[in-house]
Amino acid sequence: MRFGLRVRGLVAALTIGTSVIAASAASAAVPCQKDGPFDKWLADVKAEAAAKGVSRAAIETGLAGVAFDPSIVRRDRGQGVFQQSFLQFSDRMVSADRMSRGKKMLQTHAALFSRIEKQYGVPPEVLVAFWGLETDFGSDLGKLPVITAVATLAYDCRRPDFFRPELIDLLRIVERGDLKPSEMLGDWAGELGHMQFTPTDYFKYGVDYDGDGRRDVRNSVPDAMASAANFLVGLGWRRGEPWLEEVHVPANLPWQEAGLDITHTRQEWAKAGVTRTGGRPLTADGLPASLILPMGRLGPAFLAYPNFQAYLGWNKAMVYSTTAAYYATRLDGAAPVTRGSAPGMMTTEQMRELQTLLHRQGFSNEPADGRLGNATRAAVKQAQLKYGLPADSYPTVELLAAMRAGR
Repeated sequence: MRFGLRVRGLVAALTIGTSVIAASAASAAVPCQKDGPFDKWLADVKAEAAAKGVSRAAIETGLAGVAFDPSIVRRDRGQGVFQQSFLQFSDRMVSADRMSRGKKMLQTHAALFSRIEKQYGVPPEVLVAFWGLETDFGSDLGKLPVITAVATLAYDCRRPDFFRPELIDLLRIVERGDLKPSEMLGDWAGELGHMQFTPTDYFKYGVDYDGDGRRDVRNSVPDAMASAANFLVGLGWRRGEPWLEEVHVPANLPWQEAGLDITHTRQEWAKAGVTRTGGRPLTADGLPASLILPMGRLGPAFLAYPNFQAYLGWNKAMVYSTTAAYYATRLDGAAPVTRGSAPGMMTTEQMRELQTLLHRQGFSNEPADGRLGNATRAAVKQAQLKYGLPADSYPTVELLAAMRAGR
């Protein structure tokens, strides 16, 4: 599922940061709808699609029988938020079973992945990790009619600017002959196939890799894997370079140097005392890297290389992107992550209170939503600097207490 960011597959819907949104189709109200009937709105979409060059045949075929589905809106509205730390999320998603099955997929499709890596420069482990997280290696592709879902969300008032272009790109996919409308079954937010592509990404990056004349990311594993590699290249993937590496960080490191917005070369990180796990030295070269501390200075530490930006392009949620990258390193032979002694996540109520104080004291303009996103991390770092706490961008009850006291 993608709300202006890419959020999909087995993780249901991850918001930016470590918030996980669990879809709940229970009894949410549907107070907000477009003015005017759905049929009139759909006629306007048909006219727009035709004006943008989509054939009448594809428009009529793709939208035949499409109706507004209030259950989709209820799913969209009925979302509850709960926090998960990186270790909680990665423990669940990078399970022993998923490790075993991922390695089996690497062996089963070795020839395919070798061909893809040669052409696109994306390692097999990277693709298999996404495959496992998105659809559990194709075992959960979704069963909802995607055109109906996307049309409903495009008609609804919450994110029409995102979903209306997605609907038109679905019609372009129909016109191209990749999938029939009846084959477009997927997630309730309109994602399709083994890698849960949004319609726009599917249309733009889909690849016919099995040579049957169709870019079929739902029924063809070769098409799905090559399309994912093509997408990652489009997001800036750099051939032959790493993406994430667990490191050991000295206790006296200037913690404000951590964060995706700050980069140093590996040589500079090595001079600062950063090593690989087990005390092994870093490769002291000029490759830029950012130090990310998903659970603060007491938790796991990673160097994120330029290729990590492709993960964030795939999904801006840090907990998902870091987990997907970590999973790929594990499939590539890395040891399980060092757990450290980081405190657990703050509760949603504590996070909202902290965000309120961050706003009140001038560190943030963001709403207090209880979610640990990039904006909250940046504000936390500034507050930590002011209150004389280690500026590792990780919210703690210690910071909350200091801000309550206003010292």
